[in-house]
Amino acid sequence: QVQLVESGGGLVQPGGSLRLSCAASGSIFSGFIISYNAMGWYRQAPGKERELVARVTRGDSTDYADSVKGRFTISRDNAKNTVYLQMNNLKPEDTAVYYCNKSPPNNNDWGQGTQVTVSS
Repeated sequence: QVQLVESGGGLVQPGGSLRLSCAASGSIFSGFIISYNAMGWYRQAPGKERELVARVTRGDSTDYADSVKGRFTISRDNAKNTVYLQMNNLKPEDTAVYYCNKSPPNNNDWGQGTQVTVSS
């Protein structure tokens, strides 16, 4: 089973920034290699369905939900086997638990997520 561990969330004021990280566990021989997969960042706000906010393909093409375009940037560091989500100009409506997973997601691979709260 893949282990994806999200971190970097927190409480931030509107207009602020956060950088989320998603580290994959396991060795190059037995673990999950992020560079071999299309990866996505997802979020789930209270009372809402989980949604895809950003994805990066194996070829490093990126796509974003309209609500975050121009504010969020997804990237990955293959040497660290880690995916990042840089979030700028955060808004209260960005408040949610953020998760990473393959794109499309594997339902067996959801981690704990990291809470992002945007509030003054």
